[in-house]
Amino acid sequence: MSKNSRRLATQILLWVVVDKKSLTTALDAILPDIPNKKDRAFIQAMCFGTLRWYFRLDFILSKLLKSPLKPKDKDIHILALLGLFQLGFTRVKPHAAVNETVAAVGKKTWAKPLLNGLLRHYQRELKNLNNCVEKDQIAKTAHPAWLVSKIIEDWPDQSEQIFTENNRQPPMAIRINQSHLNRETYLERLKSDGIEAIPLEFCAGGLCLNSPIDIEALPGFADGTVSVQDSAAQQAAILLDPKPGNRVLDVCAAPGGKTLHITELCANLTDLIAIDINPTRLDRIRHNLERSGSSAKLLAADATDPSKWWDGRLFDRILLDAPCSATGVIRRHPDIKLLRRPEDITAVIKLQQKLLESVWPMLAHDGILVYSTCSILKLENECQILRFLNTHNDAKELPIETLWGFTNLCGRQIFPGDSKMDGFFYARLTKQQ
Repeated sequence: MSKNSRRLATQILLWVVVDKKSLTTALDAILPDIPNKKDRAFIQAMCFGTLRWYFRLDFILSKLLKSPLKPKDKDIHILALLGLFQLGFTRVKPHAAVNETVAAVGKKTWAKPLLNGLLRHYQRELKNLNNCVEKDQIAKTAHPAWLVSKIIEDWPDQSEQIFTENNRQPPMAIRINQSHLNRETYLERLKSDGIEAIPLEFCAGGLCLNSPIDIEALPGFADGTVSVQDSAAQQAAILLDPKPGNRVLDVCAAPGGKTLHITELCANLTDLIAIDINPTRLDRIRHNLERSGSSAKLLAADATDPSKWWDGRLFDRILLDAPCSATGVIRRHPDIKLLRRPEDITAVIKLQQKLLESVWPMLAHDGILVYSTCSILKLENECQILRFLNTHNDAKELPIETLWGFTNLCGRQIFPGDSKMDGFFYARLTKQQ
């Protein structure tokens, strides 16, 4: 790939590392304007990979540099990390990785010999540098120090698995709309198109593709026959167990994958109301529903202030897919490692508590509330639900009878990589008389 591809990747990474934009936002600002498909794929791979291994690469760079680069030269710092990533983790030919990375420097010509020297030094000292990595916990796990400590504190027996899985590329999981056709029929359809996939455990309509492909290339995607959704996320609607005639509320519903799944599992609902505080994100839900020919009432609303939108009629089912640290989906969003901060966890816990308190009065007696997060941190998950149960005498936990996940004091925790799943937490609550 050209030096221009590496320059663009550097710009994207600067937006993430320096300006604290999400990787998705940064990629969306550049990739659509790149006409060549291979260039787009290369840039995306470079950005995901460099962020995935950022803390390891940064450690190695610190060993190679005689003195740290100046803050105003953050672009050279990022370009060096890109070069190290290519040499250490990709099939890019070493001479191309070095030469094209050096050529991408641009106007700061003084940095060319610096980059050339440190990248070639890395190649010579690879074994020694890797030994140094193994002795440093942050570099070895490629996670920030605070998150390393938190994961080990919460899950000492599973921490190594979590770190390993967080640094792997995630599988591409899809969900078949079984009101359109069954999984076996769709598997044959994929096979006839030369697309290989295997059935997913615990998801009657779930498949995992052997190799990721463009969403638009999925047979039946345009007409709602199939959707892209991780198998852990597919459990939400299943646990909600909507029944004909139920009134259902989907809270924090965007981008709408779970909303759509609810309509697929039960078409004869009295009401399905999906709310999200961000009106723009509602467009994603609307698009998903229109694609499949399904319907729901969409509201741009603050779930913590029901007085402004709730009509007072109780719901038989409530899905609260709560805002969270997203520490269970780091393998899909490696920028989380750089963007998330310890103080963010405190803020999100307070929001989760407020949401639970706000939606609970809307649940009918004997109704079911499913609380879910894509987090692996106990404070957001089992501790959150335990606190709620201890302060609400009318709340009772319903056991989740399944073979997936891990149960501790309450709810079930899925760890990244378990049965090809992302890291998710689920709890089912019912309201007693």
